[in-house]
This record gives sequence, structure tokens and C-alpha cells, in this order.
Amino acid sequence: MRPHTKKLIGTLVILVWLVIYSLIAMGIGVRILPHSGPLLRFFYYAAAGLVWIVPVGLLLPWMYRDPRS
Repeated sequence: MRPHTKKLIGTLVILVWLVIYSLIAMGIGVRILPHSGPLLRFFYYAAAGLVWIVPVGLLLPWMYRDPRS
């Protein structure tokens, strides 16, 4: 697969993933967290703000891998 095609596919997957992930994280936050304390809300949003990068971090090496190797 050509490098430009891989980067285009990877970029589209990342954009779709971020939209889906943010809607899920927001839905969980709205349904569960209003009845919790501020410390739990802080840790939830801190974790939710960092967890999205794991799948993106796994996708980036594939996007930039040399097609000859």
C-alpha cells in the first residue's frame, strides 16, 4: 500500500475514533458522574482525556511504517 494511502486511511480512522470516543466518554460522564464527588469527576475526566491516545499510538507506527520493510 502506498504511504499516502496509509496516511489518508489512518487520518480518517483517527478522526472517526475521536468522535466516537468523545461521545462515549461524554455519555458516561453525563449519566454516571453527576451524583459523584468532585474528586471522582476529576480523575474520570483526567483518565478519559488520556486514554484516547492508546489506540492512536498503536495506529501511528502502521501509518508511518516503510512499505519496503
